[in-house]
Amino acid sequence: MSLNSLCFGRLLIALGTLGAGLAAASPAFADAKVYEQALQSTTWVLTKTSGKTSSGTGVLVDAEKKLVVTNFHVVGEARNAIVFFPAMQNDKPVVTRKHYVDNVKTLGLRGRVLGVDRKRDLALVQLDRLPEGVKAIAMAADSPKPGEAVESVGNPGASDALWIYTSGTVRSVYKKQFRTGAGDHDFMVVETQSPINTGDSGGPVVNAAGELVAISQAISPSGRLVSYSVDISEVKAFLTGPWKPAPLAVTDVLTAAELEFKQHSTGHYEVQFEQDDKSKQSVFITKDLEYYEKADTRKIWALAATLKQAPKLETAIKLLDQNGRTKLGSWSVEQSQSGEFLVIYCAKLDATAAPDALRSTMEYVAKLTTLMKKDLTQVDGKVAAASDNLDDWLK
Repeated sequence: MSLNSLCFGRLLIALGTLGAGLAAASPAFADAKVYEQALQSTTWVLTKTSGKTSSGTGVLVDAEKKLVVTNFHVVGEARNAIVFFPAMQNDKPVVTRKHYVDNVKTLGLRGRVLGVDRKRDLALVQLDRLPEGVKAIAMAADSPKPGEAVESVGNPGASDALWIYTSGTVRSVYKKQFRTGAGDHDFMVVETQSPINTGDSGGPVVNAAGELVAISQAISPSGRLVSYSVDISEVKAFLTGPWKPAPLAVTDVLTAAELEFKQHSTGHYEVQFEQDDKSKQSVFITKDLEYYEKADTRKIWALAATLKQAPKLETAIKLLDQNGRTKLGSWSVEQSQSGEFLVIYCAKLDATAAPDALRSTMEYVAKLTTLMKKDLTQVDGKVAAASDNLDDWLK
C-alpha cells in the first residue's frame, strides 16, 4: 500500500470517528436546548396556609393573562402565592434558594389563585406582572406516546438547587383513579420512567420540541421510578372549562370575619359567642375541608348537651321537628367513646363563602344551640356543659 493510500485511509477513519462523536453529542445538545426553552416558562411557587409554607413548581401558560398552572396540592387552601421566575446571570439560571428568598421584594411576583380542580389536581394562578424575557410555554397538540422521551424542570426539596432538569421515558397514557393526600383524583395520566420529588409538583413535562405534554404530579408509592403526570388533554380542558374558586383558608376567613379564635387540641378552631343571657357558647369549625367532586364545604358545629342516657322519644321528635325548620343545618346525636350521648347542631358552609357569611353562620349555630340547651337536660335536671366530652367527638 502506498503512503498516499495509507494517509487517505487514516483520514477517512478520523472523519468517521469525528462524525460519530458529533452524532453522540447531538442528543445532549438537544436536551440542553429543550431545558433552556422550558426554563423561560418555569416558576418556583410558594404558598402559605395555616402557618405552613408549601413549595412547588409551576409553568406559565398564558403570557397575556399572566396565568401559571400548578398542582392543586401545591396551593392547597391558599388564595395567594409568591412566584419566582429564574434569575439569569451569564445566560445561566441562579439556582440557589437563598438568592430568591433574600431578594423576594425584587424577584418575587404576587400571584392570586383563581381556580382549582381537585380531581385533576390542577390550580391556576394569575400574576400581577411578568418579568422581561419570560415566555408562555407552547402546548403539544396531542398526548405523548409510549416510548417517547420527555424532559421536565422542577424544584425538588431533596436538592439544594432550583430549576432542576430531569429526563425520562413515557411508559403509558391512560385514565387513572387514585387518592393522594390532596384528595381523590380522576384524570388522564402520563406514566413515565422518571423521578418526581417533593417540590417538582406542578412543573412542566415537555417533549423533544419543548412543547408541554403534561404537568408533574406524583410518584407511585409501590413502583420504582414510576411517576404520574397530568396529561396535556386535562390541562387544556381545565383552562377552557369553568374554574372553581380556590377554597379560603380557615384562619384567613376567621381573621377577615373579625372573629377571635383559638385552635383546639384536635386542630379544629373554636370561637366563643356571648349570648343575650351573658353566657358564652363555643362554636367550632373544621380545620379541613369536606368535599365531593367540585363541592368544598366546612363543617361548623356546637354542642348543646351531654346526656347520660339516650334521648327520650319526645326529645328525638323535637330534634327531628327542628331539623325540618332550621335554616342552615340540623341536629344530630353522637355517642362518645365513654358511652354518653352528645347533642350537636351542625351546619355546612361553602369553603369559598365570604367572611361575613361565615360569621353569620357561626352566630346562628351559637344562638340555636343556646336556645336548645334549655330543653335538653340530664337525669338530674341540670343542663350539661357544652365542653363536656367534646374531645371524643372532635377526634
